[in-house]
Amino acid sequence: MSVLKEEILDGKGFRIHVVQADQFKTNTLVFKMKAPLNREDITIRALLPYVLQASTEKFPTTTKLRSYLDELYGTGLFVDLGKKGEYHVITFSVDIANEKFLKDQTPLLEKAFELLSDILLKPLAKNGAFDSQTVEQEKRTLKQRIQAVNDDKMRYAGVRLVEEMCKEEPYSLPLNGFKEDVDAITPESLYQYFQRAFAEDELDLYVVGDVELDRVQNFADQWLQFENREPKQIERRSSKNPSEVKEVKEPQNVKQGKLNIGYRTNVLYGDEDYYAFQVMNGILGGFSHSKLFINVREKASLAYYAASRLESHKGLLLIMTGIDMQNYDQTVAIVKEQVQAMQNGDFTEQEIAQTKAVIRNQLLETVDTPRGMTEVLYHNVVAKKNIVLNEWLEKTERVTKDEIVSTAKKLQLDTIYFLTGKEQA
Repeated sequence: MSVLKEEILDGKGFRIHVVQADQFKTNTLVFKMKAPLNREDITIRALLPYVLQASTEKFPTTTKLRSYLDELYGTGLFVDLGKKGEYHVITFSVDIANEKFLKDQTPLLEKAFELLSDILLKPLAKNGAFDSQTVEQEKRTLKQRIQAVNDDKMRYAGVRLVEEMCKEEPYSLPLNGFKEDVDAITPESLYQYFQRAFAEDELDLYVVGDVELDRVQNFADQWLQFENREPKQIERRSSKNPSEVKEVKEPQNVKQGKLNIGYRTNVLYGDEDYYAFQVMNGILGGFSHSKLFINVREKASLAYYAASRLESHKGLLLIMTGIDMQNYDQTVAIVKEQVQAMQNGDFTEQEIAQTKAVIRNQLLETVDTPRGMTEVLYHNVVAKKNIVLNEWLEKTERVTKDEIVSTAKKLQLDTIYFLTGKEQA
């Protein structure tokens, strides 16, 4: 049985989560900052981490910073953005070799803390403004990232479904913000936002590797100090029930139709029936043995791909298919049939067992990497829960057919979104 244990220590203005794992040859620091999603900040917030990782006071160019990482035995530095329910999460990761495995005993763990401190607390800035060249460069790149989502029609359809489905809700906001808001950001306004984010966001640092608690505490105290804060919390439950099904058809120059369908579940990570929901989603469309894959794609040959996924902190089930334009009505009908089959209990004990086994393997595979471990543990921060991995695995194992049926009956069809060709429309 796998155990994923974290020790939680107090940092100055943030929490430190230590996962002692001696199976890795590296130590990994993952710093997460989360704030409620809102329209005013989303774009400037999406820009911030990329400006911070581009250069620092000590390493004033990207080239200098990257060559320093190479000197530190090829240390990895990454940033990432995510949405967890109605929160926006910025992640900074540092992967560094564990000095125990090296001939020369450079204090690499401390170097990792120092590097993180440089990036988060000592950016390339003066007189209350970031370096204007860096900001302009990263603004161009941000526009490209936003455009890339529009150009990738599979991703675009997923984003548009959520926009239509959650229109009045913060969750509808795009991860990278809005192209039309990028130009207005100045080195000064970005610096002001940087100060605000580090004063208000909920901050968590994960340290994964073969490390000692007291060393981690000492390095954290020495290198990372933030103001104490009471982070803004928002009500996780949106009990929004669709009064009628929305149907949206959007014509574009596309060769293949993208049919995405959204259901409300009103079940969130940490709820008692969350585990049954995961199994239900797995049988419906989560894996290659699922109903959507077999019946929509293989048997009826209607789709190039067909799958479903849960949005665990928002209570949504999202179905994605790629189809020929003329197959719209038939595909909608057959997708609804698969959901109905789940509600009728039209699936076997073998499907349940197979799905549980895949979920188990997937979870164990995820926690086989330092970053995967932090993602699994971070669910608890977002949900204000304390679910350990073993409990997750055991509760999934105990899910019954009746529980799967009763969770399937909670599904409420909300929005059908179809990205179609211009001539069809």
